[in-house]
Amino acid sequence: MTQNPTKTELLARIIQTLEADLAILFQAAKTAHAAATHAENIPDNKYATLGLEASYLAQAQANRAQEIRAALEAYRRLSLQEFGQAAKIRLTALVTLEDEEGGSRRLFLGPEAGGLRLQAEGEEVLVITPGSPLGQALLGRSVGDLVTCGSAGTRGAEREYEIVAVD
Repeated sequence: MTQNPTKTELLARIIQTLEADLAILFQAAKTAHAAATHAENIPDNKYATLGLEASYLAQAQANRAQEIRAALEAYRRLSLQEFGQAAKIRLTALVTLEDEEGGSRRLFLGPEAGGLRLQAEGEEVLVITPGSPLGQALLGRSVGDLVTCGSAGTRGAEREYEIVAVD
């Protein structure tokens, strides 16, 4: 069974992007930790909070690094699925939607890292998760189905999409 090269390439790009994000975040967390523990940031009065603020930042960055690490492991273990035109949408589906105005968008249904935007074959692909409103609306649907979902760009207004392809 051969995999769609676009999905295989997309999976590799997701992993590569998450690895790069993790490396940047680790460096930022090290810098924040160094600032939090630096001798110059020892408070000399109750209003000197630079060291405390830096420790909060270091903790938040460490938490985000843990989230990225979990996403990275989920994608490394991910097995891409094949989809035919009558197949029901599930994890690893690469979905093409068309809206009422004829605009299209491509979505990859992944286990983590929702909101990640990547380029594949000259098009933007948005990673969504089954927990997102659009991900929930798409699960179990197939080509030709209509889905309705609100989006941030429409200020809560419902938007209708037709599923035109599932790879």
